[in-house]
Amino acid sequence: MSKKLYIETLGCAMNVRDSERMIAELTTKEGYEVTTDKKEADLILINTCSVREKPVHKLFSEVGGFLKEKKEGAKIGVCGCTASHLGSEIFKRAPQVDFVLGARNISRITEAIKTPKFISNDINYDESDFAFADFRNSIYKSYVNIMIGCDKHCAYCIVPHTRGDELSIPKNIILNEVKKAVSNGASEVFLLGQNVNNYGKRFSSNHSKMDFSDLLNEISEVDGLERIRFTSPHPLHMDDKFLETFAKNPKICKSMHMPLQSGSTSILKAMKRGYTREWFINRALKLRELVPSASISTDIIVAFPGESDEDFELTLDVMRKIRFEQIFSFKYSKRPLTPAATMPNQIPENIASARLTKLQSLYNEILDEISAAQLNKTYKVYFEELRENQTIAGRSDNNFLIVVNGSEELLGKMVDVKITKTSRTTLYGEIQS
Repeated sequence: MSKKLYIETLGCAMNVRDSERMIAELTTKEGYEVTTDKKEADLILINTCSVREKPVHKLFSEVGGFLKEKKEGAKIGVCGCTASHLGSEIFKRAPQVDFVLGARNISRITEAIKTPKFISNDINYDESDFAFADFRNSIYKSYVNIMIGCDKHCAYCIVPHTRGDELSIPKNIILNEVKKAVSNGASEVFLLGQNVNNYGKRFSSNHSKMDFSDLLNEISEVDGLERIRFTSPHPLHMDDKFLETFAKNPKICKSMHMPLQSGSTSILKAMKRGYTREWFINRALKLRELVPSASISTDIIVAFPGESDEDFELTLDVMRKIRFEQIFSFKYSKRPLTPAATMPNQIPENIASARLTKLQSLYNEILDEISAAQLNKTYKVYFEELRENQTIAGRSDNNFLIVVNGSEELLGKMVDVKITKTSRTTLYGEIQS
């Protein structure tokens, strides 16, 4: 009988891809088979997130739950960003954990499962040219890492302390992954990195000069590939070449994630974001001018230390000017090892909550108008997910989630859909013959 592997993934798309890579190594090299029933698992992995405080607390409650349910002899491994920054502290707080594997060390998973109390959390361990085995949760859309780590050191962010210095992955490895994904049935790839449009600035060995725009154009030449998505680009590196490549290359999906974080230049400076309010607005409006149909999503942190009522109103003003199609908004969360955690003028919880409520209320107003305007429009939709009640879901080129009546024969296909009903998060439509 094969050994069973259960894996729980917390956090971002990069964590999803890291989980896929660990699954690939374990199924290919160690004979494991993935299960959705933790009670039958021989190995339980928790791939953790540490961007905010809540997922860290969830880790230890999850470990406690697994201990009550796991079968005798099953091992528990803690992986990912929390493993990177807590390290051996995890063994102290949860002695039953068998190994700890940091976000930059997942290539060592086969070693970890064989070594008692194994720990590897070196944030500058170089995995940029490691040839991982291949596994993907979906054959229709494939995540592809193009870089690891981050050099930005934003004042609120723990990522540089969990994923280490930025390194670009060699182009040949990226292209091989894309070609393999396409040969296995994917028409769409999703490129991943902390700051994808800083690609090519540093490799771990000698490589020819190439920036992100050049990489996008080379990937677009892969036969059979129809769509390219990516996250997250950094506003600081959104030069004209990048925006024009985004606009002109027909295989690049017209959906851009632009993390604003704050609409106040003084707060952006305190955050160490590297750009001003004016720069961000200029780049977003330039994008709207080049591609009027493009959608723009963003991240916003409210109540960063020292944020005044006026600073917060400037953030709302940017929202009104840009009218984001999607936002991910959060109250500032203190993270260890970050300068912002010890800054003066921390914002009281009641003010932070009120600001988040006000921001999300404005966003809902904008989103209601954007959604209503989609009625009777026709989009080409790439279907990738079966839903309940004989429905199937996919994404338009500009990243609207669209649901139609249909079955699995639509999976992996691109079909014209006319929108017949709208809601804030989902559009509903009918397939056009």
